[in-house]
Amino acid sequence: MADRAPSPGTTPGVLHRLHALGQSIWLDTISRPLLASGALAHLVAAGLGGVTSNPSIFEKAIAGGGGDYPEIPGLLREGLDPEEVLERVAVADIRRAADLVRPAFDARDGSDGFVSLEVSPRLARDAQCTLEAARRIWAAVDRPNLMVKIPATREGIPAIAGAIAEGINVNVTLLFAIDRYLEAAGAYLDGLDMLAARGGDLSRVASVASFFVSRVDTAVDPLLDGSRAGLRGQAAIANARVAYGAWLDLAASPRWRDLVARGARPQRLLWASTSVKNPAFPATYYVDALIGPDTVDTVPAPTLDAILRGTREPVRTIDAPGAIDGARETLAGIAAAGIDLAAVTARLEVEGVAAFAASYDAILAAIKGRALAEPVPVALQAG
Repeated sequence: MADRAPSPGTTPGVLHRLHALGQSIWLDTISRPLLASGALAHLVAAGLGGVTSNPSIFEKAIAGGGGDYPEIPGLLREGLDPEEVLERVAVADIRRAADLVRPAFDARDGSDGFVSLEVSPRLARDAQCTLEAARRIWAAVDRPNLMVKIPATREGIPAIAGAIAEGINVNVTLLFAIDRYLEAAGAYLDGLDMLAARGGDLSRVASVASFFVSRVDTAVDPLLDGSRAGLRGQAAIANARVAYGAWLDLAASPRWRDLVARGARPQRLLWASTSVKNPAFPATYYVDALIGPDTVDTVPAPTLDAILRGTREPVRTIDAPGAIDGARETLAGIAAAGIDLAAVTARLEVEGVAAFAASYDAILAAIKGRALAEPVPVALQAG
């Protein structure tokens, strides 16, 4: 599925119509066939606004389809270790993807058209090493429409501010809790203040805050039974809508208005993990509920297919009358059911870091395995 472009199908222009409502749709996958086939360029022409990647995505591309990376054995023979090889091939893919989505970046005056590449999840608890990795990735990719993904762990927050202060675009990832989102938003503002103090151009820096959605329902729904069963499938959307309410408050603050006057761009909320995990829900269940200004929704190929083939006209939903107040009431109901959402989201953060680290380790093992599987050249056998 990820190797081809989802077809625009029966609803031509839906991505452009979503953009008119303030939401950009990004594709949450990357592979060499997708890049080489013209599929990604086709989607950008249809209105796709960007591409995201993460260690799990690269695990599927490299460990699951290593034949698309014939250069790996040669890089290992050059003396590069598996991590260096991974960074080399990932940078090459991200550069190519950035060039393919550059038309969206140019057409939207640098407000969209980004491609994301994550720092090693092994660094999620080390602020200084995360910042150093962000600098290295930014310099290696060397594209203005790159976003470096930094996990929003407690240790990642100062790295986010430091990267923004150096003019590095940041995709803050693995956000589950509203309080942690506010910390990440504060880090963006701190970074902009530091950049301004250095005489930097605030208008050249962009950021998104990747707030994970469906995983919250996956964690909460099994805990809801009896009279509370009607709340199933509601916690994730409510959590996201309340986060958007916090974003609206921030956008109205004097501090943000001062930064806007100096050219700053908003840090958009990006809805991540919006594919449905419960087969009882429609494929665009989370997408449809979170449409609104200054947002991004990054979706895997099957969900993008569903968006493109849908017959319903997209409408602004995230801040529809009563939506945010209703979301707060839903979260109050979740709490009344005895569910500690703060504890749930804290666990999801830990599990998210661990899952990305496991994928990262799997990629490195696959790369190392390519070296072991590579036949020894005849000339060396003779020696």
